[in-house]
Order: sequence, then structure tokens, then C-alpha cells
Amino acid sequence: MADGGFRVGFSRVDITPPLGVPMSGYTFLRKASAVLDRLELNALALSGGQGTAILIAADLLDLQDGDYAAELRRRIAAAAGVPAEAVYFHCTHTHLSPATGKADPNSETSFDGDAAYCGQLIDKACAAAKAAVEDLVPAAISIGRAEARRISFIRRFRMKDGTIRTNPGVCNPDIKEPIGQPDETVQVIRFRREGRDEIVAINFGTHPDTIGGDAISADWPGFARRCVEKSLDGVRCILFNGALGDVNHVCVDPRPGEREGLKRDFDDVDRGYEHAKHMGRAVAGAVMSVYGKCAPVEPGEVSYAVKDVVVPSNRPKPEELPLAHKYSELHASGKDDEIPFKGMELTTVVAEAGRMLRLENGPDAFPMPLSAVSVGNAIRFVGIPGEPFTEIGRRIKGGSPAAMTFVTCITNGYYGYFPTAGAYREGGYEARSSIFGPTVAQDLVSAAQSI
Repeated sequence: MADGGFRVGFSRVDITPPLGVPMSGYTFLRKASAVLDRLELNALALSGGQGTAILIAADLLDLQDGDYAAELRRRIAAAAGVPAEAVYFHCTHTHLSPATGKADPNSETSFDGDAAYCGQLIDKACAAAKAAVEDLVPAAISIGRAEARRISFIRRFRMKDGTIRTNPGVCNPDIKEPIGQPDETVQVIRFRREGRDEIVAINFGTHPDTIGGDAISADWPGFARRCVEKSLDGVRCILFNGALGDVNHVCVDPRPGEREGLKRDFDDVDRGYEHAKHMGRAVAGAVMSVYGKCAPVEPGEVSYAVKDVVVPSNRPKPEELPLAHKYSELHASGKDDEIPFKGMELTTVVAEAGRMLRLENGPDAFPMPLSAVSVGNAIRFVGIPGEPFTEIGRRIKGGSPAAMTFVTCITNGYYGYFPTAGAYREGGYEARSSIFGPTVAQDLVSAAQSI
């Protein structure tokens, strides 16, 4: 059944934190008050030819601390017996997960992680990677594609007055049109293993900030995995979130019934736990629609690489700095009511001010790692260390030589938003807060084609 040279292994550990741990992701500190559902770290080992790679998908917001991310990958590599370049660590980006490592002092949404938990996380990741390697058995690959419709929506809009707003609110009469199209594609890789559970890998991209509050949850990625596993006997599921920088769950012009399970949150965004379950079921349903009809592809040698991409920074103009200092000082003093904006617009100007102060004295460019794992020309994973817009994901997938390419966000680090060039001209939260200059999309696409 399987090519004897290609093998696949799998392991899973529970990474649910204790209550009270700090959580990053919003402009104010939250501490975990309860557990809605558990967090998991899934490890997928791929081995073929002379190469073995470890792909991890963890229910975490991000890897905000570069030193912590490097130590995490180094320790995982040592535990699994592979080079550090062979470790591909992806965060699903749930906003209801613990902070990791030290806070980024230049970010308004970053907070110090709990030291004890962060140490345990490394230990658990190492154990999972080692177990996945020990679980390697011959396997065959097949692939399929489907769609999960009306659960991911463009969140950037052109308003009737010509301005650009992110998350402008449901049924807002001032909305003119969305800027872009969501990618509703659900990509599926089915690994049929000899004598072991099958593995299903999923790739779908949208923000897991569906629930809100301060209770721990894996959000829709967790529900999608569990729904697949409940529906298919002898199957383990791992999910890789995709290009999500300009999409989320908010439908501004809902059809009847589509607001069920949602309520207005502090930033004028509709959120709800039941809606996260709905999204997970929708993704799982797309998987079910193609699971039994996936097309076989021939595996090849497993290869991997990490390449530094140097991108110009988004430095402020001197005349912008006085207002940036003012907004940052007001926010730090708890005086947001003195900043003349509300909801997402307030979040935008605070984040923009933070970006300007961070880059006030440079640098002029940033190096960041782009990661790739390939199995011949059958499948390819391209990991971006942040939140790319959907167009970037489409372009990378379209230019890939592989039969199926997973583009994954927040992989091997976190550097922020990666907007398109047009977004910098238009404005909005993502471009105004991004530390990268307007060439970042093309820089990433070009690097993905050469790595």
C-alpha cells in the first residue's frame, strides 16, 4: 500500500494551562479565569529519503518572544534527533491561550507569560516530538479540496465616506464594500499508515478570535479537529491555520439565523462560544465531503529549510511622532476615554502609535524566518512568522510546484501583520500597525518560491 521509503508519525499532548496565567492578544491584560475546552499540541513527523521533519500545531496565540521561540525549537530538535531547521512550529492563533515567553516591549497586545507554564510547554513539546518520531511507520498520501462557506469574511471595508475601517460593525449602513475576497478553501491531506491510525491534516485560514473573554479555549480549530475525529473511526486530526491577516468570523450583512450564538463584545465585534462550534463543524463538514475521495499522490524525499527574508520597516514620519507619544501615554495611563476614538478604531490608533514609537529610531529593515517542509512534489508546507493577508496565501499556493501546498500563519516565530501593498495605500488596522513596509507581500511571495 505505502511507499516503504516514506513514513509518518503522530503524537498529541494536552497543553491546557492552570488558571491565572496571563493571556496576550488584546490591548489589556487578561488572566485565565476558567477552561471552556482543552488546548492541545499535535506533532506530525514526516520522514523520507535522508530527511525527517517535525511539524507541530499548537493551540497558542503566537510565539511573541524570539529568544523563547529559538530555545523551543532547539530543544525540540534535540529531543527528536533532527536539525533545528527541521522543526516547524505553528500556532493556531487562538486568542484564548496563554502568553509565551517575555512580552514584546513594543507591542500593546503582548504580556509576559507564566514562567512555570512556559517551561512545561517546552518539556511537553519535546515529549510530543520524540513520541511522533517513535511512531513513524510507512504511509501513503492522498489529497483533497473542499470549501467551508460563510464562516470566514474579509474584515477590512471601504466606507461610504472613503475611509478604510477594520471590523466596522454588523449591519453598519456606512459600509460601502469589503476590500478583498476570503479564501474559503479547505485543504486536506490524508496519510494512510500501515497498522496505525490514519492522520488527517487540514489547512483553512481565518482568525480564531471568535469567543472573547478570558476563559481558555482552542476556538474553532479545536472544534474542527474533534468533530473530524468523532466522525471518523481510527483517525487523528491536526489542523494548520492559514493566511488570516485580513479575515475573521464577522459577517457584516448576516442572513436570517446567522447571528445565532453571537453577541456584541467590547470592541463592537460579535463573538460567541456556540459560533466557534459552528465554525468547527463547517470546516469538519468540508473535510468529510472529500475524505473518502482524496486523490493519491506519490511521496518523495522529505526536505526542509529556513530562510531569512529581509523586509524594509514601516518607519514613521517625524511629524507623526508627537500624536503617537500622546496616544501611547494616554493608553498606558488608563485614559483611553481621552483618545477620540472607540471600538476597533481605538484599537487601531493605539496599535499604530505603538508601531511608530517602536520604529522611531529604526531599524530600517527586519530579517525574519520563512520556513518550508516538502515531501517531493506531493505536498509542501510554507510557514510565515506572522499574519499574512489572504492574497499572499493564494499567491504562494498558486506558485508552488507541489500538488498541495499548506500556507500556515505564525510559524517559527511571530513578527506581526503582513498586509498587501494596496492595504498600505488604503489604511486600516493591519497596515497601520504593521512594522513592515509595503513591499512585504512581494518579499514573502518571492522568498516562498525560492526556498
